[in-house]
Amino acid sequence: MTANTQEYRSESLEKTLRKLHLAVSGVKASVIVNFDGLLVSAFPAFDDENYEEHPTSSPQVAAMSATLVGLAQRTLRRLAQGELERLMMFAEAGVMIVYPAGEAMLAVLVDKETKPGMLLYAASRACDEIKEILGFADKK
Repeated sequence: MTANTQEYRSESLEKTLRKLHLAVSGVKASVIVNFDGLLVSAFPAFDDENYEEHPTSSPQVAAMSATLVGLAQRTLRRLAQGELERLMMFAEAGVMIVYPAGEAMLAVLVDKETKPGMLLYAASRACDEIKEILGFADKK
């Protein structure tokens, strides 16, 4: 893989996250994480200056998301319920939704008032784009 291809993928992933933020009002942050818990892409972009403002961009949250999805997948397989489609967590201040995307996952944090239908639709479409960008579109 050339540096230009890598740059193209990272730009495409950021564009996908940006579109998700524009499509759904109330999105606080979104991240793409691999199953090892490493941050692939984040919007808004993570840096030391805005960590407190956008905590979902932190490497620790990336690792926690990977752990949660791994546990959910193993639990569903053990219960013979098939593969995980999405994981949603509801809290006082917001909702976090995580979609598996090939060998990665999309995690989105939104305000509690966000309409779930629009969120699910937009996140699902973003997940499909992520799978295509990362080369997992045809794999299950």
